[in-house]
Amino acid sequence: MAKTPNGKTPTGKNTSGRGQRDLKVKVKSARGRRLSSTRWLQRQLNDPYVKRAQAEGYRGRAAYKIMEVDDKYRFLVPGARVVDLGCAPGGWAQVAVKRINVMGEKRGKAQGRIIGVDLQEMEPMAGAEFHQLDFMDEGADDQVKEWLGGTADVVMSDMAASSSGHKQTDHLKIIALCEAAAYFAFDVLEEGGTFVAKVLAGGAEGELQKLLKNKFTKVANVKPPSSRSDSSEKFVVAMGYKG
Repeated sequence: MAKTPNGKTPTGKNTSGRGQRDLKVKVKSARGRRLSSTRWLQRQLNDPYVKRAQAEGYRGRAAYKIMEVDDKYRFLVPGARVVDLGCAPGGWAQVAVKRINVMGEKRGKAQGRIIGVDLQEMEPMAGAEFHQLDFMDEGADDQVKEWLGGTADVVMSDMAASSSGHKQTDHLKIIALCEAAAYFAFDVLEEGGTFVAKVLAGGAEGELQKLLKNKFTKVANVKPPSSRSDSSEKFVVAMGYKG
């Protein structure tokens, strides 16, 4: 049967198979756009977690990473006091607000509290308290404890240093950032507390692991299903802070 240029028969029936299955979104390289940028955009548009985050109202796909890590280790419990370092755009905080029962939706359960800090100004979020602050500034730990009204049960960080394009350099930068976050956690965590942070595998994380094992009773490394398989990121979960 003859087809029109759009792949349909004269009766309007589509015989090309389009619409009968999900087709991957293809992004053509625009003039002047770097190939790496095009690949990133194509990956984003085809990512099921990106689509799920949009459908479920989360600020980013990273929300599912902390969900999956917490499903396994259970540190975001009702009543917990949480500090979220480098909290922008707020996906982790969104998950924490629900799980620690900030809004009191879980009747009969304690209500938690979350303080998020970031270098950039954050869009407000119900249940979360955001502050523009460099956590490495002198006195930042005392300021956060003042906002929180005491010590924290959880310090979590999804921070990543700006990329240089050199894999080993970027690895060293994020490990240094994670170590800084760990030392911050030592200052604000309650005894028995938990520290969760993103790291990049690459060989230099041995000293960080040694540091955490000295300060916590249990240290685990996990790559949640929502973390892209081609990414070297993983998450360190340190539990039972010794104080």
